[in-house]
Parts: sequence; C-alpha cells; structure tokens
Amino acid sequence: MTTAILEHLSTLSVSGQQLRRLPKILENGLPKMPCTVPETDVPQLFREPYIHTGYRPTGHRWRYYFLSLFQKHNEVVNVWTHLLAALAVLLRFWAFAEAEALPWASASTLPLLLYVLSSITYLLFSVLAHLLQSQSELSHYTFYFVDYVGVSIYQYGSALVHFFYTSDQAWYEHFWLFFLPAAAFCGWLSCAGCCYAKYRYQKPYPIMKKVCQVVPSGLAFILDISPVAHRVALCHLAGCQEQAAWYHTLQILFFLVSAYFFSCPVPEKYFPGSCDIVGHGHQLFHVFLSICTLSQLEAILLDYQGRQEIFLQRHSPLSVYMACLSFFLLTACSTATAALLRRKVKARLMKKES
Repeated sequence: MTTAILEHLSTLSVSGQQLRRLPKILENGLPKMPCTVPETDVPQLFREPYIHTGYRPTGHRWRYYFLSLFQKHNEVVNVWTHLLAALAVLLRFWAFAEAEALPWASASTLPLLLYVLSSITYLLFSVLAHLLQSQSELSHYTFYFVDYVGVSIYQYGSALVHFFYTSDQAWYEHFWLFFLPAAAFCGWLSCAGCCYAKYRYQKPYPIMKKVCQVVPSGLAFILDISPVAHRVALCHLAGCQEQAAWYHTLQILFFLVSAYFFSCPVPEKYFPGSCDIVGHGHQLFHVFLSICTLSQLEAILLDYQGRQEIFLQRHSPLSVYMACLSFFLLTACSTATAALLRRKVKARLMKKES
C-alpha cells in the first residue's frame, strides 16, 4: 500500500516538472520574434509622443505582425482592449437574440443588426490598425484609413438605433426629417477629416491635425447623441426610473472621458517613458470607448425590448429599409474616400523613394 502511494507521488512529481517546463517548450516551438526597439530605431512616422520604447521594427513579413498579438509591445494593449470588446459585443448580442427569439427578417430588427455589425466592424478595424500598421509606411496609412472608415460606420450605426429605438416623441417630431441624412453626412465628414489630416500633416504633428480629426468627429457625436441626450435629460428631470436611460447616461459619460484621453497625451506626458507598454492615454481611450460601446449596447437592447409599440407607430417597413440602405451608401462613400487618399499617399511615398 505504501509503495503504491510513493509510486503515485513520484508520477505526480514528474508531471509537475513537465508542467513547469511547458512554457519553455512552447516558447521554443513558436517562431522567434524580433525584439522591440526604442523610438530611435523606427522612422519618425511610427513614433508617438512621450513613448520611448516598445516599438516593433518595420519591414518584416506579415506573419510577425500577426503573431505580435502575443508579444509585449506598446500597441498590444490597444489591440486586446478592442478585440475583447468585439467578442463581448458579439456574445452579449447572441445571448439576447436567443433569449428574445429575435425575428431576424423583420424590419424592426434591421437597425439593431446594423448597429451590432457597425460596433464589431469599428472594433475589429481598430484591432487591424494597431496590429499591422508597423509593417511599412504604406501599411501605416492604409490601416489607419481602414480604422477611420470603421469609425464612420459605427457613428452612423449608432445614429440609426438612436433614431429608431431611443428618441423621445418631442425630439422625433422636430428632427425626424433631416436627422439621418445629416448623420450620414457627418459620418462621412468624420472619415474624410481623419483621413485627410493623416495624409496632409507630417510628424511632429501641428495642432491642425487634431482639429481636423476632432471637430468633424465631435460634430458627428453631438448630432448622433442628440436623441439620447434629450431623452436622458427629460428622464432625469422627472426622477429617472428607466434602466435604459441610466445605461445611456453611462454611455455619454464614458464617451466624454474617452474623448479626453484621445485628445490629450496623458498620463505619459507627465511620466515620459514610464507608460510605454501599459498605461498611456490611447490605451485608456480604448478602454473607456469599449465600456461606452457596451453601455450603449445594453441601453439599445432595453430600448428594443421596451419600445416596440412606439417603433411600429412611427415607422413603416419601407421607411426602415430606405433608412438602412443609406448605411451601405455611407460605407461605400467612406471607403472610396479612404481609397483615394491612400492612392495619394502611395504616390507620395513612391516619389520619395525615387
């Protein structure tokens, strides 16, 4: 009996030693990854203010940049925050769809589907931008242009659900005619402004680059959030009891916090070199924007559940289909704008190399 126990313990000891060696075995089995480099070893285009280390070297094969998802560098938190947020959006919506037996073919569901699609699109396009932009200068511009297209799609997807599911009757009566056309234009303008600023201005960036990015995006946000802000204000003035209104309130607050971190390089401005891998402002922007999107999703799902009668009173299936068609027109226009400016960037880079 004692011998059997000792033999069993010996087996466990060997297994424990094998488990301890497992990380080393896996490390040896994976392709060798180039080490990250300081800012002095990458072109000016790839350098970020107050971020001194953790840059991935340029010019490697695409496999390296995809595998850098599992490497420690100064973009990896940006990648994972939006990758996990995209997964959370997908899982939450899927759980809701199964619980509610969602009528996929109904006109009343179409704005919700486009909103979820737009949310996942902007998050995944952001993942691609931060994961792959270091491959070359052309890749840097290309994937950030893709990111800006995703933002414009998300802006208009948000406008659709705010219009169809969230808006209060008083707001709707005043703005129903021009809200969606204006939201589509502002979504395209946001993409065009960001792409143009990226193309036009070189590092070190002047203040006009941030103006070209923030002003159109700010106008789009103010317009898109107006039905939400109106409803939230009325609700809180009346001693708000609506759960959806509280999630909408969180959506607004988290967006404003994220906008601050997008506009200002803090805390790295005050601790240069100390926030290179974890903790710089763009990472915080990603975190708060992800929470904003999840709060917004929860609010929209509650509105979809509780305001179907209002939806049916206001909108015919044809009006819903026509409004949602503009989603794809906006996508096409934003994509064409990004492609045009990418062509200009490519020509400029070829001229520089010749």
